[in-house]
Amino acid sequence: MAINALQSGASGLSALNTSLDVIANNLANLNTPGFKAGRANFQDLLYVEKAQPGVENAIGDQRPTGLYVGLGVKVSGTQSNFTQGAPMATGEQFDLLIDGQGFFRVTVENELSGGTGIAYTRAGAFTLNSEGQIALANDRGRRLLPEVTIPPNAERVEISSDGRILIKTPDNTEPLEVGTLELAGFVNPAGLKQIGENLFVETRASGAPQTGQPGTEGRGRLMQGFLESSNVDPTRELIELIRTQRAYEFNSQSIRAADEALRTVSQIRR
Repeated sequence: MAINALQSGASGLSALNTSLDVIANNLANLNTPGFKAGRANFQDLLYVEKAQPGVENAIGDQRPTGLYVGLGVKVSGTQSNFTQGAPMATGEQFDLLIDGQGFFRVTVENELSGGTGIAYTRAGAFTLNSEGQIALANDRGRRLLPEVTIPPNAERVEISSDGRILIKTPDNTEPLEVGTLELAGFVNPAGLKQIGENLFVETRASGAPQTGQPGTEGRGRLMQGFLESSNVDPTRELIELIRTQRAYEFNSQSIRAADEALRTVSQIRR
């Protein structure tokens, strides 16, 4: 009946509205360093079975096909694209890019991380806080893990591709190593939970993090003085935006057609 068409059209509008929200968020973060574009995945809903395939038909043969009427669509989930964004040169000594796989670890509140107190990010815009610790250069100033304190007399900080932090001071002619950065990797990065601030936290779907030195066991290497750009492709997002708009119009038309059919049926007896 046309009522099923109304329900299917309504489910399509709801799902496409979610897809539109995801696309808008991608475009809004076009210039957010380390941002990973998301997409909405769709799946069809239950089907009303009106005839089974393979049953005997009126002439004694098996029915070659069944008769099923679907009840619409829903968004089954959103999935982040973890392909690496383009490198962006900044020249800042605390800006870091992960060339390859891996995440930086930073401190967060326990309630945000499920009790671990650790979140993960690809955004490598760091600076020093009031205590000389390396921290994210944002409004929260999340501290980088393992915590590294840069002495106030450091004239220059060099971070090697394998994560070693070297400083030059007036008292030492040779660079002094004050710490080593680590990266974390996941079996299923798409299973990470997004909590804002360009941060992710682990879930059972992502698996436990494997931490270690950059450049080892498949982890990426660090590039000092660079940031990873957002991996949002504006051309692709605009195309998806147009496709979503057209699909929205088509679903609106199906609702209008179902409404006209129901109106016609209701006026038959008049």
